Amino acid sequence: MEIRQLVAEEFDISMDLGEYAFQYKLSPVERTERRTRFKPEQTWGAFENGQLLAKLVLLPLQIYIHGKPFDMGGLAGVSSWPENRRSGLVRGLLTQALNVMKDQGQMISCLNPFSFAYYRKFGWELMTEHRKYTLPVNQFPARKNFEGRVRRDLRDVALLDQIYRPFAQRYNGTLLRDRDWWERSVLDEDGHDVVYFSENGTPQGYALYNVANRELTIEEFVYHNEMAREALWTYFANHDSMVNQAVIQFVPMDDFLPYLLDNPRFNQEIIPYFMARIVDAAPFINDYPFQASEAETTLKLQIEDTTAPWNHGVWQLHVSPEGRGQLSKIGEASAEAELTCDIQTLTTMLIGYRRPQEMYRYGRLAGKETGVAALERIIPHGTTYLMDSF
Repeated sequence: MEIRQLVAEEFDISMDLGEYAFQYKLSPVERTERRTRFKPEQTWGAFENGQLLAKLVLLPLQIYIHGKPFDMGGLAGVSSWPENRRSGLVRGLLTQALNVMKDQGQMISCLNPFSFAYYRKFGWELMTEHRKYTLPVNQFPARKNFEGRVRRDLRDVALLDQIYRPFAQRYNGTLLRDRDWWERSVLDEDGHDVVYFSENGTPQGYALYNVANRELTIEEFVYHNEMAREALWTYFANHDSMVNQAVIQFVPMDDFLPYLLDNPRFNQEIIPYFMARIVDAAPFINDYPFQASEAETTLKLQIEDTTAPWNHGVWQLHVSPEGRGQLSKIGEASAEAELTCDIQTLTTMLIGYRRPQEMYRYGRLAGKETGVAALERIIPHGTTYLMDSF
């Protein structure tokens, strides 16, 4: 078996596999358009006798963690022909992808799993979930008089990104978006946008939405302050003659809407979403913005990682009073480690999805309570959130 990057001439065999595995069919026009955007260097394939047996796409992306951008390898399109499944092909591709990400300085990786249990075997772990609301029109927030104005269908990527970035920096796991990503992966050709401007003309909120079959579907609802939130909901409340309900697709877990409504009893789902894993622990820790404290913190931490062996072993974690971290390898194993965890647990704690005390309580973090308390002190609190898909 050979694992390598695809070349431009292999677009069609890559698309054939993707269409079969994910059960869709592009029209000839759509396939021609997709060909113009094909980046063969981002697709890795497992070949035998010149035949493509399995593939994945490795996307060079960035996410925010505690307001700081981190280079991230986004895995997508992981697929194989059914006759080649359960033969180690995807394992080989994932191992290759981890090595490539390490070499490229992508210290963390994210993916949208078909099976959480499957990717946990290779070190990825659930890192975020979101709410989904189905809100009857008679329970919409009340219309409010607001200062400023809303404008519809501006289709201005720079303007939307200007609003999106400060909002995204409030969360861990949100993508940094460039113009190409906005145009290709976010904005819907048939969709609408609405932007709220404050009284002095400052853009402070937007929503992306569709209206069809008497249903309002809100894909993104982004705001900087309460005035922007109220203005956007007032705009949507003016659709009351057109729709029976609103479906808000990607709602962060810290959203306050149910509490603010007169009747908070409406359909609210919690949807487990993306997984993440630290690719290269030492440089990740060295760049990570720890919480500043009065004194330095030093811990011996044993990390278990069988898929990325460069992470496996006993490490000394040192965090300065200013919150600068350093992870130094001590050895492969040691009875003196104060804390032990696998790479999944380390990822969920540092990305802000779960706290050290929680992981200790449920047996995912083992060791001394003093070490757990130290991690609680130096890992900042945060909420994970992701509106994008890939």
